[in-house]
Amino acid sequence: MSAELSTKNQKTQQEGKSKSQRMFLLPFAFLLLPYLSSCGILPQQQADAQAPQQQQRGGAGGITPVDVAIARTDTLQEEIKFIGTTRPVREVSVQPQVEGRLLSLKADVGDRVAQGQIVAQLDDTILLTNVNQAQAELATLQSEVARARTQVGNARTQVEQAKAQLQQAQRDAARLAGLARQGAIAQQQAELAQTEAQTAQQALLSAQAQVSTEQQAVVAAQGRVKAQQSVLAQSRERQSYSVLTSPISGVVVSKGIEPGDLANPGSEILKIGDFSRVTVVVPVSELELSKIRIGQSVRVQLDAFANREFLGEVVRISPAANVAARQIPVEVTIANPKGEISSGLLARVSFSSTASERVLVPQTALQERPGGRGGASSPTEGQGSREARSGGSATAPEQARNSTSQIENPKSSQATVFVLDRNGKQPTVEARSVTVGDRANGKVEILSGLKPGERFVSRSGKPLKDGEPVRLSVLSETQ
Repeated sequence: MSAELSTKNQKTQQEGKSKSQRMFLLPFAFLLLPYLSSCGILPQQQADAQAPQQQQRGGAGGITPVDVAIARTDTLQEEIKFIGTTRPVREVSVQPQVEGRLLSLKADVGDRVAQGQIVAQLDDTILLTNVNQAQAELATLQSEVARARTQVGNARTQVEQAKAQLQQAQRDAARLAGLARQGAIAQQQAELAQTEAQTAQQALLSAQAQVSTEQQAVVAAQGRVKAQQSVLAQSRERQSYSVLTSPISGVVVSKGIEPGDLANPGSEILKIGDFSRVTVVVPVSELELSKIRIGQSVRVQLDAFANREFLGEVVRISPAANVAARQIPVEVTIANPKGEISSGLLARVSFSSTASERVLVPQTALQERPGGRGGASSPTEGQGSREARSGGSATAPEQARNSTSQIENPKSSQATVFVLDRNGKQPTVEARSVTVGDRANGKVEILSGLKPGERFVSRSGKPLKDGEPVRLSVLSETQ
């Protein structure tokens, strides 16, 4: 009996100690309550009680806030950039046509020259000697022409003399023939006179033939004179080659030899570039070639002119592509009236492809399928919500099919846009299927399904559903 009383007394004492300990630790428990709440170790009932309060912060009565925009038509400009190097629109090489030692250069690298300006002088001593020899030969041949003409004159004189002798012989023959018939002279004398007349006739013919021969000699001599005149002209032209002039107006960009060097035909003395315009050749991918056309305007930025932008034009598209890189050279020209753009500068060429006017919406307004980028309600979130509602998650085969679909269809042609409906007391959204086109700069073309002037959700705080009530944010468009 005494043992039982002793045991009860011990229990009473322990309960008193425990009660006093709990009373002592109670203030510390209240102090640790916020820390325990932030660490997420509150009882489930307390967490459930705080959930409605957190939902109240998302919007009035749990309604999703959305940004609303008005559908408008515009042109979608997609910009593609390529890098090239500047060079003059035309480059020519000043080369000698004859061999000679370079005596002097009249222009140096960086100098501006005009078309026809003398830029170099070759030694023309040998060339001048050739000219003098050709002139001497020409004088000799011209004297031969004069002698031939004199011979023609002499031959013509002999013809006249032969004519006179023939006439006299014919008269003598006629007279003696008459006397012979009268018997005054012997017949032999008459025949001799007739023979002399025939001889005079042959002498006349010979003199006339000599005139023709001498005339042909004159023609031959004149031909030799003309040939020598051509030789002289060529010698003088070759001598003129010793003076080199600029074929174009431009700037000297390089120098091949120095004064005193031997210049051979085909060797470059100076290179002159026409910088009234500069060209940039950029390699364009075959995938982007359809967006470029001849005559298209482009924007060009040069690192040498950091704060300036130049306007260029596509002038040539090469018909041959680089087989290894699958790139096509495209030539762009830039006006350079002041000549401030030099050669060899790094150029960044921007091509803008402009399409026809269509309804444009932000990328964030789209809920794409099957594998588009998320917008007002992303496909991933939508799928997650459907899985949550069904109480399960996607199986491995389904996930594989989804990933394959995203790879094969990186650019979806169908998407969903949420259109604002304000017919009721509370604004709601209508899920509408649209056909999308090209994309650029965060905007997407709507080919069908959305009309200009309609109000749509451009951004939402969470994935939306058809018919869901929404609250317009202060960023929403009103008109």
